[in-house]
Amino acid sequence: MTEIAGRHVLVTGGASGIGRLVAHRMAALGGRISLWDVRREALDAVVSELEKGGPEPARGFRCDVSRREEVYRVAEETRAAGGPVDILVNNAGVVSGRPLLELPDDKIEATFAINALGLFWTTKAFLPAMVERGRGHLVTIASASALIGVARLSDYAASKWAAMGFDESLRAELRKTAPAIRTTVVCPYYIDTGMFRGVKSRFPLLLPILREDDVAARIVRAIQREQRQLMLPPLVRLVPLLRILPVGAFDWVASFLGINASMDAFEGRGPR
Repeated sequence: MTEIAGRHVLVTGGASGIGRLVAHRMAALGGRISLWDVRREALDAVVSELEKGGPEPARGFRCDVSRREEVYRVAEETRAAGGPVDILVNNAGVVSGRPLLELPDDKIEATFAINALGLFWTTKAFLPAMVERGRGHLVTIASASALIGVARLSDYAASKWAAMGFDESLRAELRKTAPAIRTTVVCPYYIDTGMFRGVKSRFPLLLPILREDDVAARIVRAIQREQRQLMLPPLVRLVPLLRILPVGAFDWVASFLGINASMDAFEGRGPR
């Protein structure tokens, strides 16, 4: 079991959505919370919420995880303020939600810089101390689209495939070099956080739009239980098995389930 009480927990992208809710749940379990986000005002609001709800002071740091040197600098500030990080929740992410030919080049680069490369910078910043102390937990918030490509999500899905590969490779490395360090990768279907506002599910009983509170609770439980992979809802676990089908049949199943029409009415949060 991964102990949360008394542990220093860092959540990136912690000013809203799943990051905010995971931070609240970790704080309720006695975790000492640090949050990173690029939105200073929203970050301060969540820190204030956490301080009202628990005995431990929370800390908020403005950090853009796509900027390597900024990550390393803010990591030092975070350690100085709260001590070594015990649980790193790599949650920061962005989505464009457009067909490939409508995606500006800078949006594609930003998606990979935040969703994929940011994992490398944060992990390199905090993993060495975990290895030295012989404990730690690295959590990667990926997506169900790390398992299946989705129309209008070419950059997002590709970045989440990268996140999945990152977690799997890191898990293999740590099994040999630092077996006490735990990893968890989370692959949820669409969540009702606003990030995917407007998405539709053709079969809500099989592929429901997930409630953010439920997902946050499952993530925290998976961390406590040192669960290697968390896939939500259960049908997502079957996607790798479907790859034994011929490509045409695989594509037909995805279309029948409505996966490739799910983004047709996507709105998202709008301009940042």
